Amino acid sequence: MDGTVLVADDDRTIRTVLTQALTRAGCKVHATSSLTTLMRWVGEGKGDVVISDVVMPDGNGLEMLPKIAQDRPGLPVIVISAQNTIMTAIQAAEADAYDYLPKPFDLPDLMKRTARALDRKQRVQIEPADTSQDRPDELPLVGRTPVMQALYRLVARVMNTDLSVMISGESGTGKSLIARAIHDFSDRRTLPFVTATSADLRDLEGPARVMARVRGGTLLIDEIADLDDEIQARIVRMMDTPGDHVPRFMATSQSDLTEAMESGRVRQDLYYRLCGATIHVPALRERVDDILLLAEHFLAREERENGTKRRLGPDAIELVRRYSWPGNVRQLENAIRRLSLTSRSDEITKSEVEAVLGSQPEAEPLLSGSEREKLSSSVARHLRRYFDLHGNMLPPPGLYQRILREVEAPLIEIALDATGGNQAKCADLLGINRNTLRKKITDLDIQVTRRRKLM
Repeated sequence: MDGTVLVADDDRTIRTVLTQALTRAGCKVHATSSLTTLMRWVGEGKGDVVISDVVMPDGNGLEMLPKIAQDRPGLPVIVISAQNTIMTAIQAAEADAYDYLPKPFDLPDLMKRTARALDRKQRVQIEPADTSQDRPDELPLVGRTPVMQALYRLVARVMNTDLSVMISGESGTGKSLIARAIHDFSDRRTLPFVTATSADLRDLEGPARVMARVRGGTLLIDEIADLDDEIQARIVRMMDTPGDHVPRFMATSQSDLTEAMESGRVRQDLYYRLCGATIHVPALRERVDDILLLAEHFLAREERENGTKRRLGPDAIELVRRYSWPGNVRQLENAIRRLSLTSRSDEITKSEVEAVLGSQPEAEPLLSGSEREKLSSSVARHLRRYFDLHGNMLPPPGLYQRILREVEAPLIEIALDATGGNQAKCADLLGINRNTLRKKITDLDIQVTRRRKLM
């Protein structure tokens, strides 16, 4: 890498590690714990890339993006943050940050992103975030796992489009919250957000009443696969003749909508109208590392609202992480609320967690739901989502090789991790020649050392 990187973070350890890593990679580095100093450097014309934390002692890194865009148009800013909520990702996207990474981040991954930012030649126009509307301090959509960060980025990308959105996921995962977040952060935020159920659409005048309520805002149709064929036909007609004030249509479904369409539970014409963009909300067992983060979030909320200051003991933490949570985030939220109110001391014990979970479904092996899904089905779902993001346009040419490369790199990285970096074992696991593996590691720029996580 060749260039100058400006690093702003109030954590001395992160500044030191990034300075050392970037310097070894050939960069010049200026590191500071002050946004004031960072902005002075930017104003002086220093730096080819900025890496900045969000919460700093003298301000908010996201709020500096419009000023950076004004002073240095096209200067890439990579935002890193321990605030692993959907709002942080959306605000970073709104301000058109070059990239966004949650803490703890993967150092090799950040280095690759920095290299791409340094190599970038095109001009990037960054628009200021819209702060004209009051927004909540936080949303109950919390997660630092890769699957949730990918979801946040997808939400940010479809937020201000007019594409219809299909949101799938198990009960209790937060599908309605995702829909509400898309509306609340979109250009339609000042217009109504209306949720329509089968009861609202059952009679002939139902669609007209719903459209009168939504008035060009956002219409969310709840559990579309559970609606009978007659109601689905009314929705098709409603979408085809929306009137003067065209709303944005969204729908939720616990079922995979493609399977529901193929089985006849969802009309084909309705399916194609709703799947402008598809968002899958993962089950809690698919993001185990977020369970404790969510539990702490709910405990903090109970402290703010009810004054009950509680924490999970070590054994309780282990039990909470091992439980499969078939009711997902909603079940976890209710369990933590009950524990916060009934615990006999500040530290919640394992026996108290067992008592709360005793009347609920027994723990199942984690990830059992995803294991039931065939790999080909999972890949097809992600590819379909990629095509959907392009709307009526086709993806750029060269898709075949691009997809193979996107799959090949993480496959090799995960296999290397699983084999402790032993290339001979990794090659045997993958069923390829060791020399072939070495060439792919070089060509794909894969780090062969163990990944290093930073808090």
